[in-house]
Amino acid sequence: MNNPPAFPLTSNWHNELKHYNGMGLRDYFAARAMQALIDNDGLFSEIPTQAYALADAMMKAREQ
Repeated sequence: MNNPPAFPLTSNWHNELKHYNGMGLRDYFAARAMQALIDNDGLFSEIPTQAYALADAMMKAREQ
């Protein structure tokens, strides 16, 4: 599974080119899914597993 950065950034600070990748797209999707699950009164102990399952489904959908 390809997991590109969610918010890639290239900066040219003082003529020194730097690349910042930060959070992976899968983790970003999982964080957003987790927020939705919490907002909808999901079972707290199952939320992380469900969030990553949803993130994996979103990653797979991106490949199509």
